[in-house]
Amino acid sequence: MRPALFATALASTVAATAIAQSADPFLWLEEIEGAKPLEQVKAWNAETENVLTNMPGYAERQARALKILQDPEQIAMPSAVIGDKVLNHWVDANHKRGLWRVASLDSYISGKPDWRVLIDVDALGKAEGKSWVWHGANCLAPEYKRCLVALSPGGTDADVVREFDFETGKIVEGGFVVPEGKNDATWVDQDTLLVARVEGEGTATRSGYPRIVKRWKRGTPWASATTVLEGVEADISVGGYTTMDGDKRRVFVRRGNGFFTAQWSLLGADGKAIRLPIPESAEFNDVIGGKAIVSLVDPLGSFQPGDLVAFDLDRPDAAPTLVMRPTASQSIEQVSASDNVLWVKLLDDVSGKLLALTPGDGGRWAQRTIDLPANSTISLGATAGKKDVAFASVEGMLTPTTLMAVNADGTSKQVAALPAQFDSSKFAVQQNFATSKDGTKVPYFLVRKKLGSEHPVPTLIHAYGGFRAAQTPTYLTGQPYRAGPLGLFWAEDGGAYVLANIRGGGEYGPAWHKAALREKRQNSFDDLEAVARDLIAKGIARKDGIAISGRSNGGVLTGAAITQHPDLYRAAIIGSPLFDMKRYSHLSAGASWIDEYGDPDKPADWSFMSKYSPYQSIKPNVRYPATFFYLSTKDDRVHPGHARKGAAKLKATGSTVYYHEYLEGGHSVGADRAEDAKRAALLWAFLTRELAPRK
Repeated sequence: MRPALFATALASTVAATAIAQSADPFLWLEEIEGAKPLEQVKAWNAETENVLTNMPGYAERQARALKILQDPEQIAMPSAVIGDKVLNHWVDANHKRGLWRVASLDSYISGKPDWRVLIDVDALGKAEGKSWVWHGANCLAPEYKRCLVALSPGGTDADVVREFDFETGKIVEGGFVVPEGKNDATWVDQDTLLVARVEGEGTATRSGYPRIVKRWKRGTPWASATTVLEGVEADISVGGYTTMDGDKRRVFVRRGNGFFTAQWSLLGADGKAIRLPIPESAEFNDVIGGKAIVSLVDPLGSFQPGDLVAFDLDRPDAAPTLVMRPTASQSIEQVSASDNVLWVKLLDDVSGKLLALTPGDGGRWAQRTIDLPANSTISLGATAGKKDVAFASVEGMLTPTTLMAVNADGTSKQVAALPAQFDSSKFAVQQNFATSKDGTKVPYFLVRKKLGSEHPVPTLIHAYGGFRAAQTPTYLTGQPYRAGPLGLFWAEDGGAYVLANIRGGGEYGPAWHKAALREKRQNSFDDLEAVARDLIAKGIARKDGIAISGRSNGGVLTGAAITQHPDLYRAAIIGSPLFDMKRYSHLSAGASWIDEYGDPDKPADWSFMSKYSPYQSIKPNVRYPATFFYLSTKDDRVHPGHARKGAAKLKATGSTVYYHEYLEGGHSVGADRAEDAKRAALLWAFLTRELAPRK
């Protein structure tokens, strides 16, 4: 029989009447820092830890996860290349919040970087009495003497921006400071910034982001900053963007009038913003040779969705030209420019490829495929402008990550390689395709042991299905996303781990995303169901042993899955989730996602959203699959109330619920690797406990 339900006295008290009430009985849990909700959170946390940390094998998994996550042999990925230097943010056992450091480009490529620490985030936080989490840096090209560094208190999306002197290695006394908020700041020149910040009534969008971009001069009060661009309350956000086009600095302002739409303007010599003819739905990628490179989402004349197109920045009236057109099985996922090369990472049936494109006569582009291992996941990293070098990581579910420095002529050099974290010879990985209800073929990747795979086994399926975000098969120590080495632990124990590429993501370009947009959302849920049933039909998954996993948008997915098919799934991991789709647009940054899901305040939209909204779909007297909710109190993107209310309402049905809310960490959950390791072990214990064969 199922493990006994554990519940707090408070949850038990409300259980008998909660579901019957017409009003939301758990609305009080939306008060993020309220004493009563936090008391309940701490009680749920204690329940979960008391049960799962006492599971045999928990302590060993936690220790091993931490060892993997803090491996001193991990690759120091380049966060940016600035001139002849490489920047990196390094986290290890002694530096939980990390070191921001710099090395010469040549030493980095040689594999023996001469690191110099710029900021010790842990030491800075201790000195200032702040729980700082690193959010990145923006350094002023081409001299790179000054940087804007962003630090978040506790890991929230909101941060503080401060000016840093690269040469002295210190925060600039009396320098630029943008107070805590969901800010956007970029350089115009050494004495001027473009800043977008919320500073009171009338300065924020409905989504809670800035709607005014101002030019701020050094040595002047913020009150004297002048407006460059002003959006409206219904917009998502506004901001500035600066990039080097060879030796020329290009400064842009962006008005995000929708989550997937934006108006781009170029800042002229007179300081005025000149609107560019780039389609609002296009994705702005980079600039090279005076051309803005964009990915089309909608048709434009003879151009097709998915095409890569160039717009002339110096001749706005000139017709755009085609850079490249992906095939039906391909999707352009990443685009970045060095001085003379456009680097394009694409997916081909979810397998990575890297191309180097160079402009030629007549608007034509020469194309070269970089020789990298086939059937791999490739991630395009920072590029070195004048050297025309790109850094790319290559990995697979059973292949540890290798970092390569790639040249325009197609040659490449290994910079670093992650040592193997497990014996891959014991496992096999394959790609299968399931058939969804409407006949669509849905790919998924499967990892399991070579021996013992002749019988159905407990299976964990992870999926996302939204926002054009493709899910690619990375090294098993990082699967599922934000769950540490959970996928590895599960496969080692004899289970199967599956990564499903359902619709809503970007695996096959804009059409794959649009197929699950708004009123078509059910397609993504049907795709997940199809994968689960395909695994059962093939004799891979045990019929009573399928668990699903999803986070953020994946919370809608997993929530809809367990409420629509409570008998198909045995358990669900639900991280930082959206769950109450009736109220989501009124919680935290929820209004910014109306283009993805619809507006629940509009009856026409709620008519299709109400059919899948997990929170509203929970029915009394139905025993739902066991769930594990994990999240952070400091998540200022997806409101903690979604998970809190979902857990409470499921508990009220008598279903088994586990819950763990970190007090720091933001939307990513967990402010350091120790917390990530603990979460991986808790999730392993949850799956082990809940997917054990019924007796």
